[in-house]
Amino acid sequence: MTRVETYPTLLEASRAMGRDAVFMGGGTVVMREVNAGRMPARLLRTTDPDYAAIRASGDAVSLGAGVTMAAILASRELGFLHPVARLIGGPQVRNMGTIGGNLFAPHPYGDFAAALIALGARVAMADGGAARPVEDLLRDRAHGTGLAARIELSRPRPGSFAFRKVSRVKPKGVSILSVAVLAPREGGRIRGARVGWGAMGEGPRRGEAVERALEGQALDVTTIARAAEAAVQGLSPPTDAIASGWYRSEVAGVHLRRLLEDMERA
Repeated sequence: MTRVETYPTLLEASRAMGRDAVFMGGGTVVMREVNAGRMPARLLRTTDPDYAAIRASGDAVSLGAGVTMAAILASRELGFLHPVARLIGGPQVRNMGTIGGNLFAPHPYGDFAAALIALGARVAMADGGAARPVEDLLRDRAHGTGLAARIELSRPRPGSFAFRKVSRVKPKGVSILSVAVLAPREGGRIRGARVGWGAMGEGPRRGEAVERALEGQALDVTTIARAAEAAVQGLSPPTDAIASGWYRSEVAGVHLRRLLEDMERA
């Protein structure tokens, strides 16, 4: 039998964690496991208001890990994230699913996390300490990382960020792949390129080969072609019920090219 424990702060919930406990944010992942009979001994939750807080000051944005996709879509300040949140599941999932939960969602989920990688977001944990890059948390999550408290990021310049999700069922199907690109331009050249891939590995991954192809270049036909050729370098696309690894490898460059062409025209 599972015991539900509610804590007034995320820090207290973090301290109560143990091998027999699972933290529940929105519940879109955890409750599926519970309904399947894989019930933990203890289910932890929090009523901490900071856990679901959205704060923006200038270009700096701080999102509590319990912020839902629906809350993002309802925030005018987070318009740059609307194209991402809108493609996360259907209305029921968006009403409950949180950005913190998306960081720990198993393959092929985690599209929002891919966008956070491209945006250079950092994650602060409930037990304190310096915030760390999202890609570092994702790399280490299988070994246990603690509870995410908030996600910190900077608002991108208009036209410098784009996201694309590819699925067989529209508009809320599970991803064949997703890709997010941050390509700020100075003097006609890309400076600070960042790329995030979803469903192209065991979890969301940074596309460093594509970043290298973009960095310092004009966003033109030649650069876009080179980036598309580098799409799957350093990645190991998995095979699952949605698509084979071979298929993901074949179409990744095509969809990256289309996304970059849209950015070029913007």
